Amino acid sequence: MKACPECAGELKFDPARKQYVCTSCGLSLNHQDMDDIREKTIASDPDEERERRRKDYLKWWSQKK
Repeated sequence: MKACPECAGELKFDPARKQYVCTSCGLSLNHQDMDDIREKTIASDPDEERERRRKDYLKWWSQKK
């Protein structure tokens, strides 16, 4: 799961528009926008990013079981 940079809501990929769309606020981001935001986040606080990735992985892993 990806978190919206505006409201921390869930971002879902819309294949028709080829963009990520927030299910909460409706923000739309293309792939390049997502990469730019990710780079800024990683550069600002690597420990926080590592924790977010760990939580995302655990959520993904538990859903597959």
